[in-house]
This record gives sequence, C-alpha cells and structure tokens, in this order.
Amino acid sequence: MSAYDALMAHARETEALKQVLGRLGWDQETVMPSGAAPQRAEEMAALETVLHARKVDPRVSDWLAAAEPADAVAEAQLREIRREHLRATRVPADLAAAIARTTSLAQGIWAEARASDNFTAFAPTLSEVLSLRRREAEALADRGDLYDALLDDYEAGETAASLTAMFDAMRPRLVALREAVLEQGERVSRLDGHFDEAAQLRLATETARAFGYDFDHERIDKAVHPFSSGQGLDSRITTRTDPADPFNCLYSTIHEVGHGCYEQNVKRDFLLTPLGAGVSMGVHESQSRIYENQLGRSRAFTGWLHGRFREAFDGFGVEDPEHFYAIVNAVRPGYIRTEADEVQYNLHILMRFDLERALIGGDLEVADLEAAWNDRFADDFGLQVDRASNGVLQDVHWAVGLFGYFPTYTLGNVYAGCLFKALKQAVPEWEEALARGDATPATGWLREAVQQHGALMTPRAVIEGATGEPISVAPLLDYLEAKFGGLYGL
Repeated sequence: MSAYDALMAHARETEALKQVLGRLGWDQETVMPSGAAPQRAEEMAALETVLHARKVDPRVSDWLAAAEPADAVAEAQLREIRREHLRATRVPADLAAAIARTTSLAQGIWAEARASDNFTAFAPTLSEVLSLRRREAEALADRGDLYDALLDDYEAGETAASLTAMFDAMRPRLVALREAVLEQGERVSRLDGHFDEAAQLRLATETARAFGYDFDHERIDKAVHPFSSGQGLDSRITTRTDPADPFNCLYSTIHEVGHGCYEQNVKRDFLLTPLGAGVSMGVHESQSRIYENQLGRSRAFTGWLHGRFREAFDGFGVEDPEHFYAIVNAVRPGYIRTEADEVQYNLHILMRFDLERALIGGDLEVADLEAAWNDRFADDFGLQVDRASNGVLQDVHWAVGLFGYFPTYTLGNVYAGCLFKALKQAVPEWEEALARGDATPATGWLREAVQQHGALMTPRAVIEGATGEPISVAPLLDYLEAKFGGLYGL
C-alpha cells in the first residue's frame, strides 16, 4: 500500500468516527432523555479523545511527507489532512476532551437557563466554556490573534480584520435601508390566529421536498434551536414550531434544508473523506440563506406557499398572494436573530461578532455580557431587551463553544448575493418553476456550481468559480435595496 493509500484509509476511519460523534450530538438535541446528559458528556469526551489520537498519530506526518498525489483531488485531500493534523498537534488531548465534555453538558444547562430567562444560572458554565476555548485558541494561535485562530475552524483564510473591513463596508447601506423602510411605519398586517403544529410540520416536509430534500437519506426532527447534522448518505435537520408563528417552522426548515442538501449533494466519491463535507461555514450559510431568502421568500415561491397555507390551515385569512408576500417579508423591529428580516439580519450578526471578539480577547467578561448585550442592542435596534431568552440566551452557539461561527452567517449572505446574481443569469426559468412550488431548477444549479465540490476548493475559489466574478458585498446590497425598495415604495 502506498503512503497516500495508507493515509486515506486512516482518514476514512477518522471521518466515519466523526460522523458517529455527530450522531451523538444530534441524538442529544432531539430524543435523548434529559437525565442522560452527564453520561452523554463522558461518551462524547471519550470519542473526542479517540479522534484526537487519530489526528495526531505520528504515522500521519510520515504518510504526508511520503505521499505523492496523482491529481488535483489527491492534492486537496492532502491539503485538508495536513491542515487538520497541524491544528490537532497543537491542542493537548486532555483539552480536546474537556471541551467536548463541557460543551455537551453546557447545552442542557443553556436550554434550562433559556427556559427560565436566567442568565445568572448559565454564566458559570459559559465562563468555563470560554476559558477552555481561550486555551485552545492560545495553543493554535502561536502568539497570534486568538479570535483568528478560532475563526479558522469555520472559515479558513479569513481573519477578523478582513471580516471587519467587509462588515464596515456593508453597515452604512444596511442602516440607511433599515431607516428608510421603518420610516414607512407598520404597513403590513401580522398573521393572527392559531396554526396547528402538526399541520406546520406536514407543510414543512412538503416544502423540503420542493427544494429537493431527499428523505431516503435525510430526516426532519424538532429541537429547541434548529440545526443540521451529518453528511452524505445520512444528513439530518431539525426545526421548531410555534402555534402563533408558522413562518418560524417553515423558514427554519428551508434554511436547514439548504445545509442538508449541501451535505447530501457532495460527490459520492468524496464520501467519508476530508473532501466529503461543505468547505466552510460561510459557503454552508450561502446555501441555507439563498434557499431561505432569495428563493424561499421570493414573490414566485410565496405565491405557491400562499395557496398551500390556505389548504393547510382552516380559516387562514390572507386572501391575496401579494399581501402574503408582503407579510413574509415584513420589516419590523424584533429581538430574535433567526426571525429577523433580510434587512436587519446582518446587523444582528455584526453585534455578536463584536461581542464575541471582546470575550475571546479578554476585553469583556462573562459577568458583564448580559449588560453589554442589552446596551448594544438598544443602540443598534432601539429596543430594550425584556428578557434573557430574547437577548443573550437566544442562541446556543456560545454554549457549545462556537466562538468564531457567527460572522460566517453574514459572510454566507454575501456569498449568497453573488450566487443569486449568477443563478438568475444561468437559470432563466427559476421564477416560473418556483411559482409551481418547484425550486429544483435553482437548487440544481447550486448543486452543480457549489455543492458537489465539497471541500475540493477553498471557500473563495468555490464562490468565484461558480459566479465568474470576485466576491463583493454589492450584489447582496443591490438585491436588498431593490427588493425592499419595491415593497416599501422607496
């Protein structure tokens, strides 16, 4: 067996074990008994220890030195294995296990604190998670920027400085658009009524199929915070229901379907290899956001969805598809990131980006986080946070240690803007098909242009290869100004 073949055999077993660990996480958030949390934490820590040992195995270094790639795919496999090996060798095994154990326990503690709106009850656990992630960042950064070291886990090649420059370029136009829209007042009525949760889930399943979700290899379950999990032949998503707000379920589902389809549509040849997953969270979010927004909130698709709402919910009172389109895309102040309209969504992310950089950098302590969040939210959105579940406890990310993840949402929106511009030119029938409840011409183009490649290319190379243009914030901002300018008569 050649060095390359031996390395790939080792890598495939490692990737299979990662999927087992991911399945434990999925189970914990969906069907695991609440009392099992301490045991599950030990199980996940034990498996993380096994994975860490495989990543730092001295043979990996020897194989990498001796391997001779035969083509571009092999070169990319070596690139990804080398990157993971180098990062793993810098992190002590006991620290990797401690992070897995603590974040597993933290998830349940966060959920309880969120339900009781008690940040104080969660703060000690968050302090422990933050301390562990800081230690990891110090091990990885080699005296460089700690936040950049963590960001590299989610978006290789990006830095806090590069993202700050991008976000600073976006903020003025986003703020100006929001102010112009909100000056128009409450022009759109809200949905009113009780929407059966079982009917929501049935419609969510139908909508997932409309976007090409393959239920032979995927499933939908409920969770406190919607997420996706798994790869290849077993890629799962979750959603949530609210009897007063069916859009929460529908658009959470479409968002997670974007993630699930990305993992489902990577070339089968890459299955259980380092190339067999989405290349970065920014590119991942580009898929979920374009599914959810440019396609799912389009006038064409909401026209179809309006008809399905009238069939699914007795007494649904919105008679006009155009009015329904306006309701789906209404811009109004709110606390919750996942429920935010397209105009304000990125402002939620920019706030989190600044706060988590301060936490990692030591400029903000956990004891002061809730007050800092509330003050910043009042400055950015003009609202006083009324309870912790509408504020600092609304997202699970920090509880499970995902520092550096939040900015990939906005990066994904930027990528989605670039992709949508290219998609409209490449698939002229996209609107006609969506009006029939068929998103697959659009999602099929995304599968071929982006999803099938997995981690074969770098994140920026994937997007620029699909669009034929350099990445820019302009397509996203142009799209938002055109869409909401039209809706609000600007």
